[in-house]
Amino acid sequence: MLAAGLGTRMRPVTNTMPKPLVTIAGKPMIDYVLDSLKQAGVERAAVNVHHFADQMEAHLKSYDGMEILISDERDGLMNNGGGIVKALPLLGRDTIFQMNADLFWIGEEPGKPSNLDRLSAFFDPERMDMAMLCVKIENTTGHNGVNDFSMAADGKLTRFRDDPSNPVVYAGAFAMKPEFLDDAPRDPFNINTYFDKAISRGRLYGMMMDGHWLTVGTPEAIDDAEETIRRFRAPA
Repeated sequence: MLAAGLGTRMRPVTNTMPKPLVTIAGKPMIDYVLDSLKQAGVERAAVNVHHFADQMEAHLKSYDGMEILISDERDGLMNNGGGIVKALPLLGRDTIFQMNADLFWIGEEPGKPSNLDRLSAFFDPERMDMAMLCVKIENTTGHNGVNDFSMAADGKLTRFRDDPSNPVVYAGAFAMKPEFLDDAPRDPFNINTYFDKAISRGRLYGMMMDGHWLTVGTPEAIDDAEETIRRFRAPA
């Protein structure tokens, strides 16, 4: 899980705390993500830390029900791609979920497989380098309004700029076999380069998530996120 960023757009809140610990509707953002992993049966997670790393470590130690390993970036941020590569040795060679600590969803239908359960079942390493959770832009709160990909009927993804036929937003979670990054740099880099690599090989796929996706990028966005959560929690 990527949790090391500086949260610059969330200042002044992040002048004293890491962005993933900002409370939204009574719960730190990162706990929405950890709860999704735990619900899907994940028993071990690696979380990178940098900004107010001591606060992050203390919070993660207090989280019950999952072994959480720390990928320490106190000496320098690795960007999202480098952060994943640095953390992978903590997890072995099995299929992983990559998550972002400040992107989460609500409103999954009770009694049905969760988004991560469905993503795990969907991911086929024989055909796919990565399988992403995606969402329609109308089912987002706090998003910048830009579509990321276009999804074919079988789930194959292309860049939206190249094919605007069926637009979707990347929902901040993907499944992947670690060996896809075996040739990746050990320096900071953006994981988007590997999204493009998978597209060039015809091996980037996505599936639509259930529920509503939230991103909280600024202090002003907190109220919008909390109002969305209240709406989903309200009795039908």
